[in-house]
Amino acid sequence: MEDLIQKIAIWALPVLFAITVHEASHAFAAKHFGDKTAWMLGRCSLNPLKHIDPFGTVLLPLLCLWLGGFIFGWAKPVPVNFDALRRPKQDMLWVALAGPASNLAMAFFWALLIKLAIALGDNTYAEPLARMGEAGIIINISLMALNLLPLLPLDGGRVVVSLLPRDLAWKFSRIEPYGMYILIGLMAFGVLGTLMMPLVRLGYGLIRLIL
Repeated sequence: MEDLIQKIAIWALPVLFAITVHEASHAFAAKHFGDKTAWMLGRCSLNPLKHIDPFGTVLLPLLCLWLGGFIFGWAKPVPVNFDALRRPKQDMLWVALAGPASNLAMAFFWALLIKLAIALGDNTYAEPLARMGEAGIIINISLMALNLLPLLPLDGGRVVVSLLPRDLAWKFSRIEPYGMYILIGLMAFGVLGTLMMPLVRLGYGLIRLIL
């Protein structure tokens, strides 16, 4: 139990902010490109309480920590009316990329925190800071890689829709109702990690540039 409490103390902030800032970034991007749906619903906010999903943001990550497996979770999805964007098909790309980009930025922040911990030396706070920084890098790089997979309703799927010609984009978008089932199937058969690995390596490669 003590070990679990220590894990929660280390992982709580990184997981909470990785998930909620991801969604807030979609909201801010959508507002910037013309869709005020999320703004009117109060989702253009960095307040985690605006984005928390009781199961996806709290219970599921806790269960993952307890089981010792891959940390997985989600916040309440930000509603985006893509038709309200100034250039719906083109701007969809930037709204979709805003979430993964925020995760990469947060991974850099946590990497800088590790550098601070190293600079502190034998200070009492050095080890907890370093471990929290490591957790922050892991969860943010993982979420970035997961969300960039070219599968709807993930952000990578939105990127594909934005880049494909209209007729092909429409055909590709028809898989969205089955996307989460496909994702669960990939997890169940143990291939999800393999598909994410190139993006994970890319993320860690960028992080190493400042470590």
